[in-house]
Amino acid sequence: MPDSNRGVALGAGAFLLWGFAALYWPFLSSSEPTEILAHRMVWALVAMCVLLLLARRGLAWLLPVLRDPRRLLPVAAAAVLISVNWWGFIYSVSITQTLQASLAYFINPLMTVCLAVLLFAERLRAAQWVAVGLGGAAVVVMTVAYGSTPWLSLLMAASFAAYGAVKKYVSLDGMQSLTVETLVMFLPALGYVIHLEATGAGTTFSVSPGHTALLIGGGFVTAIPLLLFGMAARRVPLSVIGMLQFIAPTMMFLIGWLLQGEDMPPSRWVGFGLVWLAVCVFAFDQVRSSRRRSAALSETGGLPDVPSTSTPPTTRE
Repeated sequence: MPDSNRGVALGAGAFLLWGFAALYWPFLSSSEPTEILAHRMVWALVAMCVLLLLARRGLAWLLPVLRDPRRLLPVAAAAVLISVNWWGFIYSVSITQTLQASLAYFINPLMTVCLAVLLFAERLRAAQWVAVGLGGAAVVVMTVAYGSTPWLSLLMAASFAAYGAVKKYVSLDGMQSLTVETLVMFLPALGYVIHLEATGAGTTFSVSPGHTALLIGGGFVTAIPLLLFGMAARRVPLSVIGMLQFIAPTMMFLIGWLLQGEDMPPSRWVGFGLVWLAVCVFAFDQVRSSRRRSAALSETGGLPDVPSTSTPPTTRE
């Protein structure tokens, strides 16, 4: 199989697993979302250490990072933001609001480009402004459809967009960064799990062996898609990754609508229709821009005349 085709398969696999995660966390309904999140942080660190050792990456790089506040602080900030995102996702699928999770990851790329303008003074192309406008209109329509602002969607989208912005200051690769992020949250998470067990409020061992295994497995549910994504990102252009990222929210939408039976009145169809139109405009612009940059590189022998101002696609950690 050609390396590019293998990269597409790996990337699709990563986003398919992220989509199927909407079915995983409801199996832990005996636990509160905060307890599930704490276990996810604890076991994700274990999973990342196992994967690093299997990949023969070792941990020699870790101590210098922990000793350097300038390298550690951005990772710590990223850890807090991804924890908020994880909690929002676990909570939404636990209360059968998977459609809100789907909406969050559809509008996330649009929120990311807004942050690029506000924080990094990047200039948006006309098509990107159209996509952002359609995304804003979709949120308004969905607010009317839900009868209230879809706070869970906005929380997940905003926290993940901010996570992506902070990661621009992180000088580690994906596996190393997530290892440090889970390490930062490990002691608070472990302390919370121990507190729950000591007070009798924990569910680690009190439900069933299967429940315990699922709590532990949450770490690998977190780590394995990231590993696949990292392998894919080295084999295919970022524009392809940007297109593949919409697999996960599409799956979440189908799970929420078809499997979990969430209500889809006409107003919600209109809202999601606007989101999908925004995504199509955004994706078309990304592909067109990528082709123009490739053509410019070919004509100038690899040295483009004008620096690109396009926003890199976000990735899920």
